[in-house]
Amino acid sequence: MNDRREFLRNSFAAASIATLATGASGQDQEPAVKPSEVDGYCYRLPKLKQGCRLLFQGDSITDMQWGRNEKDRNHYLGHSYVFLIAARLGVDMPDAQLDIYNRGMSGHKVGDLRGRWKKDAIDMKPDLLCILIGVNDVGKNLNGVDVKSWEADYRFLLHASREANPELKLVLLDPFVLPSGRLSNRDSYKRWRDQIERLIPIVVRLSEEFDAVHVKTQEVFDTAAKAGSPGNWIWDGVHPLPQGHELIARSWLHEVSRNWGSS
Repeated sequence: MNDRREFLRNSFAAASIATLATGASGQDQEPAVKPSEVDGYCYRLPKLKQGCRLLFQGDSITDMQWGRNEKDRNHYLGHSYVFLIAARLGVDMPDAQLDIYNRGMSGHKVGDLRGRWKKDAIDMKPDLLCILIGVNDVGKNLNGVDVKSWEADYRFLLHASREANPELKLVLLDPFVLPSGRLSNRDSYKRWRDQIERLIPIVVRLSEEFDAVHVKTQEVFDTAAKAGSPGNWIWDGVHPLPQGHELIARSWLHEVSRNWGSS
């Protein structure tokens, strides 16, 4: 029995040394290229005041079944990128006591946001407002989104929000699609992507006009899809898988901390 115990101790020690040696040699190697090219863990903490209220608005990509019962703190943020951002900032900035809300609504277009904007945005008095919208406008108007109307509605949201709070921080995300699931067919994907490409310049323009942080979500997903299957990120061409939501969260954190990060 003693010989067996001695053997096990020696084996464990040898294995530990081998593991340490492997780890040491690994430090000298070049780090593996991340498919996303977005580093969501090494970021400067954003400058957000204590108790800052963050409001996330959009469609089903943001919604992801957030709990309408706000007393249920297990589910009130849903399981989208909003949850992941809240988790990361909650760990890294516990003293800030951030107040985070999800008000994404499945199926909504930019006009739907406008219709509920006072109740679900203005009256909530956010300090930081994030918007991801557009894919439903595309899906229901594949023959051509009315871009003038889309921009007017989007501008209304931003203008009304800034009028209510001149110090409001804004984060705008591009709508996006990938050739996966129901959009695997080349012609189907092209129809969706062509309309998405008509909306992205509007988001760029509004980001500049309202001094908002712009997250180039479509570019991020395009880059990720080059290193792996598009279906690894978005299962039906529109809705991200968990790793797709993580990709959005990392991109959000990267851009927000880059623009509003501490020194």
